[in-house]
Amino acid sequence: MLCQPEDGRNRRPAQHAAPLHGEKRGTACRAPTRTGGASPGLTNFEGVLGVKIGILAVQGDFAAHAARLAELGAETVEVRTVGDLDGCDGLILPGGESTTQLQFLQEEGLFEAVKKFAAEGGAIFGTCAGAILLATEVKNPAQTSLGLLDMTVLRNGYGRQLASDVFFGSSKLTDAPLEMVFIRAPIIERVGPGVEVLAEYGGKPVLVQKGNLMAGTFHPELARDTAVHRYFLQLVAARQGLSASVAP
Repeated sequence: MLCQPEDGRNRRPAQHAAPLHGEKRGTACRAPTRTGGASPGLTNFEGVLGVKIGILAVQGDFAAHAARLAELGAETVEVRTVGDLDGCDGLILPGGESTTQLQFLQEEGLFEAVKKFAAEGGAIFGTCAGAILLATEVKNPAQTSLGLLDMTVLRNGYGRQLASDVFFGSSKLTDAPLEMVFIRAPIIERVGPGVEVLAEYGGKPVLVQKGNLMAGTFHPELARDTAVHRYFLQLVAARQGLSASVAP
């Protein structure tokens, strides 16, 4: 079980966050003090219009990701085949069951297609199970992954969880507390050289980035806070040389 906060501050009752389809809820712990500043070039935190984001649509709340991105002015497409990646500027690997998603990627030819997409500069954001898929090393138990982001991840690192908890903690993305929804969260045990920790929780990284790759162990699509998706859209725009503009 995830650690409990010393008090009720920075905590929002779990019932305010909708659960992922087929997933159980869990508990979380408070964030440490914020350190460092935001990544260069991504500090104005505007929404981005004119980018197309693919979302792996196998399981998990991919529809919630799509709704949040549409709210911020981005076009989205559900990705189930290699052809669905055509024309995408970025890709989200949502939560769910990493073993099921891994099998789907391999069976549909998307495993190599996603690796090629990243190698060609496409921005990818993995949340929860998606973070597991991006990791170079997976434990508890070990499993194959895309091996794109230099980090070690423990699957179901906090054990089985009966309810999710929502907390507010510090991050490098915004001065305001960042809303974090944890559901059967993995643990990022280690990050490699050049991997920037954008947010920590309970002494562990929960949001990281290296170049065109981002990974988070919580579910920003279930939060009311748009900060994480805004950050990703600006990363996509920066990689594609697009101009950022504020979504109405």
